[in-house]
Amino acid sequence: MISCVSLSRGRAPVRRSHLACLPLALASAFGGLAHAQEAPTLGETVVTANRTPQALSDIVGDVSIIDRQTIERSGATGVADLLARQPGIEITRNGGIGNNTSVFIRGAETRFTAVYIDGVRIDSQSTVGAGWEGIPLAQIDRIEVLRGPAAAVYGSDAIGGVIQLFTKRGEEGVSPYVGVGIGSNDLRKLEAGLSGKSGAFDYSLGVAHEESKGFNIQPASKRVLSKDGYTSPDRDGYRSNSGNVKLGYQITPDQRIEASVLSSDILAGYDTTIPFRTKLPFLFKDDLSSNTLRTAALTWSAKWNEIYSTRVQVTDSRSTYETDPAYYRTETHLRGYLFQNEFRFGPHLVTAALERREDGLVNPAATTTAKLLARDRSQDAISLGYGFVQGPHSLQLHVRHDKDSEFGGKTTGSAAYGYAITPTLRATVSAGTAFRVPTLYQRFSEYGLASLKPESSRNVELGLKYTEGATSAGIVVYSNRVQNLIVFDGSAKGCASSFGCYASTARARYQGVTLSGGHRIGDVTLRASLDYQDPRDLSTNNLLARRAQRHATFGADWRVAGWTLGAEVQTSSKRYDDAANTVKLGGYTLLNLSASTQITRDLNLIARVDNVGNKDYQYARLYATAGRTAYVGLKWTPQ
Repeated sequence: MISCVSLSRGRAPVRRSHLACLPLALASAFGGLAHAQEAPTLGETVVTANRTPQALSDIVGDVSIIDRQTIERSGATGVADLLARQPGIEITRNGGIGNNTSVFIRGAETRFTAVYIDGVRIDSQSTVGAGWEGIPLAQIDRIEVLRGPAAAVYGSDAIGGVIQLFTKRGEEGVSPYVGVGIGSNDLRKLEAGLSGKSGAFDYSLGVAHEESKGFNIQPASKRVLSKDGYTSPDRDGYRSNSGNVKLGYQITPDQRIEASVLSSDILAGYDTTIPFRTKLPFLFKDDLSSNTLRTAALTWSAKWNEIYSTRVQVTDSRSTYETDPAYYRTETHLRGYLFQNEFRFGPHLVTAALERREDGLVNPAATTTAKLLARDRSQDAISLGYGFVQGPHSLQLHVRHDKDSEFGGKTTGSAAYGYAITPTLRATVSAGTAFRVPTLYQRFSEYGLASLKPESSRNVELGLKYTEGATSAGIVVYSNRVQNLIVFDGSAKGCASSFGCYASTARARYQGVTLSGGHRIGDVTLRASLDYQDPRDLSTNNLLARRAQRHATFGADWRVAGWTLGAEVQTSSKRYDDAANTVKLGGYTLLNLSASTQITRDLNLIARVDNVGNKDYQYARLYATAGRTAYVGLKWTPQ
């Protein structure tokens, strides 16, 4: 039997557990190998693609980075609004900020995107995936977007892609900030924070409050009886409070421990259509929804020698969604444990990880459901990865096996290769499999079927990218086929509900082409992306609901006389609101304008007008968008 003993001056020997000894044993075993490559700096690295820091130029996948400067200049109040300006991404929302929001990567279902905040998984064990409306943009410092499946790295959920959001990390010195903003629909924003570093200790904390009286998200509706039921003409505003704290301590030059917590609460008005036959007494009260999100992470990172490093992380997230007066509540609790090992020698990178995920769901009895739903499950996984970068060649291989407490084992894999044809032109090819297990609600609610199967996919894609100085251009062609797609089936048999239940009987194909590029001419920076896609239900040959076959973004920023002036066009073709493709949502084109400048050394101004032409369009039938909106903000950041 192997044991591990540590000696401290003046103290008795301490016997460590086998898990604690493992990094030390592996470090000793690999200590004599060739020297590792120097890790790139944070500004040049991407973490999300392979779950380990890598130079952006070495990544084979289709990745975008949104930095803090872009976030601040965007004027966006929701994470989804910012993501909608990225290649390959569409969103839908039932009204304004704080209401149900979906994000589609390459046309894939919103639940097919794995979402993380500082490594903490965000998901709903109800039906919709991550609750985008509850993620506070004010607390986010950086966003990484990976388009394409990544289940061989992350496990269940990552069929369409991965989005990881990062909060700020403290840097040398002390950096306070205070920001205020006002805008249309009586929007008010206030934020403040402090970050810094002293010796081995770094810290960052921030708080934010945001509120708006909003607009009537169903403007054609009146509180009258219609064929759809009763609806409300009132303004539907929101109120949001959020905060985060991140603390880090450099134990030694090669070991760091970090803790982070985030909290968000948003209360939003919404309009619902309640069947008039119920004649409920609260029918004329304001409809309110509440989203809460709590995340926490504790991470220990260690570099044991020039070859071997480890990361141990424990994460926890709790999210709730509640409506009133038509009471409904769902609570999701996710716990994660990760032990990741990295071996770097020469052009090679080998990763090995053990991971455990625990999911829990509680749905109390509600207005329309009389029974309590309380279920949990777990997944244990082992994954291996190999990366090789040398000369014009880049190679990434991953394999992962997940053992679900209910469905048994599932193995996924991916392979990606990149070749630099010239120093400025690079071609890539990749293939991968992915899956998502049904949510606990989809299996065990009154609309659920315990016999549902995991959704699974196979993806292939080709890419070509040109980069030279400030000029870039890229094209990605992809095809992603999904089996056992879960849909709601009103005619399904064996349902507890007379309205029907979920069934894993459909098939889908997400295929398309994404073109993107950027160029700088003097003081003018241009950017553009264009998507042609065909997200289709192969069982019916209909387009999937609320997804366009064409959407694009074009933008330009001009630096002149101390100002940065920006113009942006967002355009989308028609979509269908329903699976049968009978209810059409018209296409739209929006013009957004922005201006920012540094008024003094410590004070910055941003002004923005979105939807300058006041275009009337919808993401979802019966639900309006905000129309033309303006925003002005000031931020004090003493140098």
